[in-house]
Order: sequence, then C-alpha cells, then structure tokens
Amino acid sequence: MENCIFCKIVAGEIPCFKVWEDDRFVAFLTIRPIREGHTLLIPKAHVEDVISGDNETIAGTFVAAKHVAEVLKQTYGTPRVAMLVVGLEVPHLHVHLVPTSGMNDVDFSRVTDVSPDSLAAVAKKISGGM
Repeated sequence: MENCIFCKIVAGEIPCFKVWEDDRFVAFLTIRPIREGHTLLIPKAHVEDVISGDNETIAGTFVAAKHVAEVLKQTYGTPRVAMLVVGLEVPHLHVHLVPTSGMNDVDFSRVTDVSPDSLAAVAKKISGGM
C-alpha cells in the first residue's frame, strides 16, 4: 500500500531497528516504546487488520509473534510477554510484543521517545538471542 508506513519499512524506504525476520514477517522495535524491548511484529504483505487478513496470514502472524515473544522473555527474564493487537495506530496488521511482569507494564499512556542509539543497542541485545 502506497502510504502505509509499515509497507515502507518492509520496502526499505524507512529505516527500522529490526530484531527478526523471515520471508513473510518482520519484527522491529517501536520508536515509542512503553517498556524496553517493545517490539512490533508485522506481515510483510499489506494486511489492513486482523479481521481483513486471510486465515493463513493471521495464523502465521501469531506463530511468528510467539517465536519473537519467546526470545523477548529470555532476553528480559520476564515471566510473560504481552501480545496486543490494537489496530488503531497504523492500518497494517501488527502485534505489539511487550516484555512484562504484570498488567501495569502495559500502559500506552507511558510511551517514551528513545534515541536511535538506545534503540540500536536494544535491537542488538534482542537479535543476539535469535
């Protein structure tokens, strides 16, 4: 899709801090995390939301998200990784993966701006576990 920021990331037109990818999906750090390690997992093909996608893409998205979540859990030593499909920010299916110790860790009012250097260090930390 021409104006989709996530499609532009997939096409390499906009840089990102990638932590994992395969031929169908990519995971990268959000530039406005609610906690360190807050990662977005998207299908490379444009799918507007979880309702519009075909079953294979939706299932594949969650299998890929599970893989990335397992690495986040190991990397951060948290008991859980929250998986959220909010579907409001960008019209491209994406799963928020947030290393968490409890519900208070998943608060979108606590987003922070993080420097590119900090994001690069976090991406290196996570992708080292892949």
